Amino acid sequence: MDNFTKMILRRAALPTAIVGLAIAVVVWLAMGTAAGIGALLGVAVVIPFFTVGQVVLARIMQNNPAMGMTVAMMLYLAKIGVLAILLVILADVSAFDTKVFAVNILVCTLIWTMAEVWTFANTKVLYVDPDNVPDTVQTRRADVPE
Repeated sequence: MDNFTKMILRRAALPTAIVGLAIAVVVWLAMGTAAGIGALLGVAVVIPFFTVGQVVLARIMQNNPAMGMTVAMMLYLAKIGVLAILLVILADVSAFDTKVFAVNILVCTLIWTMAEVWTFANTKVLYVDPDNVPDTVQTRRADVPE
Protein backbone atom coordinates (compact mmCIF):
# COMPACT_ATOMS: atom_id res chain seq x y z
CA MET A 1 0.00 0.00 0.00
CA ASP A 2 1.40 3.39 -0.97
CA ASN A 3 2.13 6.13 1.57
CA PHE A 4 -0.69 8.38 0.33
CA THR A 5 -3.28 5.67 0.96
CA LYS A 6 -1.82 5.01 4.41
CA MET A 7 -2.04 8.73 5.17
CA ILE A 8 -5.67 8.91 4.03
CA LEU A 9 -6.59 5.88 6.12
CA ARG A 10 -4.79 7.23 9.17
CA ARG A 11 -6.35 10.69 8.87
CA ALA A 12 -9.84 9.33 8.24
CA ALA A 13 -10.01 6.26 10.47
CA LEU A 14 -8.68 7.92 13.60
CA PRO A 15 -11.25 10.76 13.85
CA THR A 16 -14.01 8.38 12.79
CA ALA A 17 -13.09 5.93 15.54
CA ILE A 18 -12.77 8.69 18.15
CA VAL A 19 -16.13 10.29 17.30
CA GLY A 20 -17.89 6.93 16.90
CA LEU A 21 -16.59 5.60 20.20
CA ALA A 22 -17.40 8.87 21.98
CA ILE A 23 -20.97 8.64 20.68
CA ALA A 24 -21.12 5.02 21.83
CA VAL A 25 -20.03 5.94 25.36
CA VAL A 26 -22.46 8.87 25.60
CA VAL A 27 -25.33 6.81 24.21
CA TRP A 28 -24.47 3.87 26.47
CA LEU A 29 -24.61 6.12 29.54
CA ALA A 30 -27.73 7.99 28.43
CA MET A 31 -29.81 5.25 26.83
CA GLY A 32 -28.47 1.94 28.10
CA THR A 33 -26.62 -1.12 26.93
CA ALA A 34 -28.67 -1.84 23.80
CA ALA A 35 -28.05 1.66 22.45
CA GLY A 36 -24.34 1.46 23.27
CA ILE A 37 -24.01 -1.85 21.46
CA GLY A 38 -25.84 -0.40 18.46
CA ALA A 39 -23.45 2.57 18.37
CA LEU A 40 -20.40 0.31 18.66
CA LEU A 41 -21.66 -1.88 15.84
CA GLY A 42 -22.15 1.24 13.71
CA VAL A 43 -18.47 2.13 14.12
CA ALA A 44 -17.53 -1.50 13.50
CA VAL A 45 -19.36 -1.40 10.16
CA VAL A 46 -18.15 1.97 8.86
CA ILE A 47 -14.40 1.70 9.46
CA PRO A 48 -13.89 -1.67 7.68
CA PHE A 49 -16.23 -0.66 4.82
CA PHE A 50 -14.34 2.51 4.06
CA THR A 51 -10.92 0.99 4.68
CA VAL A 52 -11.55 -1.85 2.23
CA GLY A 53 -12.94 0.59 -0.32
CA GLN A 54 -9.88 2.85 -0.06
CA VAL A 55 -7.44 -0.06 -0.33
CA VAL A 56 -9.22 -1.51 -3.38
CA LEU A 57 -9.33 1.92 -5.05
CA ALA A 58 -5.62 2.50 -4.34
CA ARG A 59 -4.73 -0.83 -5.95
CA ILE A 60 -6.79 -0.02 -9.03
CA MET A 61 -5.25 3.44 -9.30
CA GLN A 62 -1.75 1.94 -9.23
CA ASN A 63 -2.48 -0.63 -11.93
CA ASN A 64 -5.08 1.09 -14.13
CA PRO A 65 -5.68 4.78 -13.31
CA ALA A 66 -8.19 5.13 -16.15
CA MET A 67 -10.56 2.83 -14.25
CA GLY A 68 -10.34 4.88 -11.04
CA MET A 69 -13.64 6.77 -11.30
CA THR A 70 -15.55 3.72 -12.50
CA VAL A 71 -14.26 1.60 -9.63
CA ALA A 72 -14.92 4.41 -7.13
CA MET A 73 -18.54 4.63 -8.26
CA MET A 74 -18.97 0.85 -8.17
CA LEU A 75 -17.49 0.71 -4.66
CA TYR A 76 -19.87 3.46 -3.58
CA LEU A 77 -22.88 1.63 -5.00
CA ALA A 78 -21.73 -1.65 -3.43
CA LYS A 79 -21.34 0.01 -0.01
CA ILE A 80 -24.78 1.60 -0.22
CA GLY A 81 -26.31 -1.71 -1.31
CA VAL A 82 -24.65 -3.74 1.45
CA LEU A 83 -25.62 -1.15 4.06
CA ALA A 84 -29.21 -1.15 2.84
CA ILE A 85 -29.34 -4.95 3.00
CA LEU A 86 -27.74 -4.87 6.46
CA LEU A 87 -30.29 -2.34 7.73
CA VAL A 88 -33.20 -4.37 6.32
CA ILE A 89 -31.90 -7.62 7.81
CA LEU A 90 -31.28 -6.02 11.21
CA ALA A 91 -34.51 -3.98 11.30
CA ASP A 92 -36.29 -6.25 13.77
CA VAL A 93 -33.31 -7.16 15.93
CA SER A 94 -33.85 -6.52 19.62
CA ALA A 95 -30.31 -7.21 20.84
CA PHE A 96 -29.31 -3.60 20.11
CA ASP A 97 -30.93 -0.29 19.23
CA THR A 98 -31.15 -0.21 15.44
CA LYS A 99 -31.92 3.51 15.31
CA VAL A 100 -28.73 4.35 17.20
CA PHE A 101 -26.91 1.87 14.95
CA ALA A 102 -28.16 3.67 11.82
CA VAL A 103 -27.48 7.16 13.20
CA ASN A 104 -23.94 6.25 14.21
CA ILE A 105 -23.31 4.78 10.76
CA LEU A 106 -24.45 8.10 9.27
CA VAL A 107 -22.33 10.19 11.66
CA CYS A 108 -19.23 8.03 11.16
CA THR A 109 -19.69 8.13 7.39
CA LEU A 110 -19.86 11.92 7.48
CA ILE A 111 -16.77 12.15 9.70
CA TRP A 112 -14.81 9.80 7.42
CA THR A 113 -15.87 11.76 4.32
CA MET A 114 -14.99 15.12 5.87
CA ALA A 115 -11.59 13.79 6.94
CA GLU A 116 -10.91 12.51 3.42
CA VAL A 117 -11.95 15.82 1.86
CA TRP A 118 -9.75 17.71 4.31
CA THR A 119 -6.81 15.40 3.55
CA PHE A 120 -7.22 15.80 -0.21
CA ALA A 121 -7.62 19.58 0.09
CA ASN A 122 -4.49 19.97 2.22
CA THR A 123 -2.22 17.53 0.42
CA LYS A 124 -0.38 18.36 -2.76
CA VAL A 125 -0.74 15.40 -5.07
CA LEU A 126 1.10 15.24 -8.38
CA TYR A 127 -1.33 14.54 -11.18
CA VAL A 128 1.48 13.90 -13.63
CA ASP A 129 4.47 11.74 -12.89
CA PRO A 130 7.46 14.04 -13.70
CA ASP A 131 9.64 11.04 -14.54
CA ASN A 132 7.11 9.83 -17.09
CA VAL A 133 6.79 12.95 -19.28
CA PRO A 134 7.25 12.08 -22.98
CA ASP A 135 10.34 13.45 -24.73
CA THR A 136 8.24 15.50 -27.16
CA VAL A 137 6.65 17.43 -24.30
CA GLN A 138 10.01 17.99 -22.59
CA THR A 139 11.45 19.28 -25.88
CA ARG A 140 8.57 21.69 -26.38
CA ARG A 141 8.87 22.88 -22.81
CA ALA A 142 12.57 23.60 -23.33
CA ASP A 143 11.77 25.66 -26.46
CA VAL A 144 9.30 27.95 -24.66
CA PRO A 145 10.96 31.20 -23.49
CA GLU A 146 10.41 32.13 -19.89
